Amino acid sequence: MQVTISRKAHFNAAHRLFNPNWSDEKNFEIFGKCSNPNFHGHNYELIVSITGEINPDTGFVMNLDELKQIIQEQVDDYLDHKNLNLEIPEFKNLNPTVENISVVIWSRIREKLDAKLKLKITLFETPRNFVEYSG
Repeated sequence: MQVTISRKAHFNAAHRLFNPNWSDEKNFEIFGKCSNPNFHGHNYELIVSITGEINPDTGFVMNLDELKQIIQEQVDDYLDHKNLNLEIPEFKNLNPTVENISVVIWSRIREKLDAKLKLKITLFETPRNFVEYSG
């Protein structure tokens, strides 16, 4: 029997959406105010969902305290109150869109999980704009 557990988290980060091969005018045309050269920030909301079999010895799919620690180390400590463009190596040459941020988060968490567990990330950039990524 497959069961999905989830944990919510949040972090705050600044970024600028832009393509360095385009003019400021074209970046503004495509990305709007998100291409502000002085950056802008979001209060991101994250849902990490893990799907797997219930362990008959513990009754857990995964210990939620362990998941909490993984999220703390791989997401909160890494991204919270950072300028994604300037401080996060993955975004040196990758536009920090909500889509790309979700893939980076998924990859960082995935490497810490048992291979038999499935992972899905839901990342809200705003209350109405969000992305889901399952690898």
